Amino acid sequence: MSDVSTTTQASFTTSNNKDLGHPSTKSKEARTGRDNQRYNSTTGARIVSGCICLNSTKDKVVMISSSKHKHRWILPKGGNETDETEMETAIRETWEEAGVEGKIIKNLPVVLDSRGQKAPVIKGDFNESEGPVPKSEFHFFEMQVEELSMEWPEQKKRERRWCTYSEAKHELIKLKRPELVTALNSSSIIKDTNDENDKY
Repeated sequence: MSDVSTTTQASFTTSNNKDLGHPSTKSKEARTGRDNQRYNSTTGARIVSGCICLNSTKDKVVMISSSKHKHRWILPKGGNETDETEMETAIRETWEEAGVEGKIIKNLPVVLDSRGQKAPVIKGDFNESEGPVPKSEFHFFEMQVEELSMEWPEQKKRERRWCTYSEAKHELIKLKRPELVTALNSSSIIKDTNDENDKY
């Protein structure tokens, strides 16, 4: 995998550290604000981290509802912050948004923003529901789910559900998020469809 980012990839092992995937401190409230967001120094892209959370048989993935649109289903992710590695952000965001804990199996290839040159470079505050979303690069990690907590920081704002590959892909295509489909495809999830005629 080529390193397209100027940020340092999180290094980890899965054989000796059984705590990978568990937040070092399980927060009761989600972090807010974008003052500490990290950006790629070359492209200006906002660095986003998240997890592809699979069950033990790898035939289902956890999806969460959008905090603003309950009928829209996405993958847990969030902006990387200056005091965290990409993996630490992915684990924290997965806990805050989905209440999921588990074991990080592997880091997945970096996915660049699918909008290319059309994506604006925005630093600082922005509102996804009112203005353009900034250019982003996505650092996803595959997590094997070990626990779904009944209480988590964003449980009042989000719902979660297990989806098959085809269900998850369908939801992401509806949202016109091919970059998230790419991230899902790079994971070990068992594909229950071979349909490659994606229409966004």
